[in-house]
Amino acid sequence: MDRLKGVIAAAATPLTLEHAIDTERLIAHCGRLLQRGCDGINLLGTTGEATSFSVQQRLQAMQAIARSGLPLARFMVGTGAAALEDAVALTTAAQDLGFAGALLLPPFYYKGIDADSLVGYVESVIKRVGRKDLRLYLYNFPQLTGVPYATEVVVRLHTAHPQHILGLKDSSGDMGFAAELARRVPDFDVFPSSEAALAKARENRFAGCISATTNITAPLAGAGWRAGDDVERTRLIDDATAIRNALAALPLIAAVKWALGDLEGDRSWNRLSPPLRPLSGAEGEKLRMALGQTRYPTLTASP
Repeated sequence: MDRLKGVIAAAATPLTLEHAIDTERLIAHCGRLLQRGCDGINLLGTTGEATSFSVQQRLQAMQAIARSGLPLARFMVGTGAAALEDAVALTTAAQDLGFAGALLLPPFYYKGIDADSLVGYVESVIKRVGRKDLRLYLYNFPQLTGVPYATEVVVRLHTAHPQHILGLKDSSGDMGFAAELARRVPDFDVFPSSEAALAKARENRFAGCISATTNITAPLAGAGWRAGDDVERTRLIDDATAIRNALAALPLIAAVKWALGDLEGDRSWNRLSPPLRPLSGAEGEKLRMALGQTRYPTLTASP
């Protein structure tokens, strides 16, 4: 199976009135993202509100995508959980179902975890899953987890398990950390979480980006990633980044869902799993005005 590269959408998860995962609409949304320019999908990540759902709900969503006929070689799926047994069960299912990779958060309840303990946790997942073909991506999001995947930890894990530890999604916003990691760790795929990183992906050896806002910017970000002309690449990535900045000025998951509902004429996108909430009317109008100054209104056309 080829390694994931390029523009990967951290897919938003549509919900039913009861705040359950609407698997039919999730399948349709993932298909549209691939058609609109994404190279891959990160299913059930932070933007997908994964930690708000039970293990059973997450497994059902994974199974639905696996049965859908969508190309699982273009999907990684979030399998992190506070409980080791839950992370093992989800990671095992991701491998058994045929996803291209499992995206593993660190354990995120206990803080102050030292490097040896974090390495031991990931190695426990690898051992308990027990699959030679296991494909893991580490998910670094210290602002939410309180537990960073520090460079020392990543180097140790990849050195000990190069066939299993394939890359890292970095949502820290620290581009220097991401660039240093890509430089220091050979044959390791680093994905920053912003479209802006695509502008320097070649010089920093980034494998692409995994971004919440590519739910919206996919046509621009995907075209920018693939553009052969430097001027055109810069223009497209700048356009995508401007939209990202407008969305990120408000609660990001709610803003992404608001924009999806606006673009698709489907306000059921505004459902979020508690404790998250949709944008207020005033916030929605503020976002509409900000997006009106970008390429957002033309996203249904070719970039």
